[in-house]
Amino acid sequence: MDTAKPDTTSRILDVSERLFVEHGFEGTSLRMITQQAGVNLAAVNYHFGSKDALFEAVFLRRLAPLINACLSELDTLETQPEPSVEGLVMSFIRPCLMLSKDPSRGGAIFVRLLSRTLVENHRVLRETLSQQYSLFVERYSAAFQRVLPDLDAEERAWRMHFSFSVMFNAFAGNDVLKIFTRSQVVSARDPDMIVKHLLPYVVSALVAPARI
Repeated sequence: MDTAKPDTTSRILDVSERLFVEHGFEGTSLRMITQQAGVNLAAVNYHFGSKDALFEAVFLRRLAPLINACLSELDTLETQPEPSVEGLVMSFIRPCLMLSKDPSRGGAIFVRLLSRTLVENHRVLRETLSQQYSLFVERYSAAFQRVLPDLDAEERAWRMHFSFSVMFNAFAGNDVLKIFTRSQVVSARDPDMIVKHLLPYVVSALVAPARI
């Protein structure tokens, strides 16, 4: 039985995942990937066919479990008589937090890659994401409508847009916090610290009185 193939594939994916986070898609070359994965270009072409296909494979291998975890959280929330806005926001944040602490599922590296890719709206994944995320969007849109019934559809959509943008940016690993504080201890790359400050900020924005 040939066990080299899955080992090679996993090694290429793991190295690519880290390099795409560190350098972005455009800044990561196949030469960098092959050197650090200890494989030749033929191996990458054999398993994935192209850099675009490799990027998609890196992303999608982690995406489905995360989406399923969010939807499972949402299922539980919807059994409650009166789901809260905070509970709804946490149904998304909690799986991201758990994933960030689990290296076997990509850990903080993949959470940062996910956030960075969604913020940049990468051309390679635009169509794929719209397909993968359709159920996620439908379920969360309906859930936000239930917990924010006083907002019209347009206002609710804008608030969801801003809220998810803030959450994705917060997990993207861009430590802008260092610009505003001289502390060497506080880091905006600490997932628990992010959630501590992110949750009340997002919830307060979602429940603010509607504009006149």
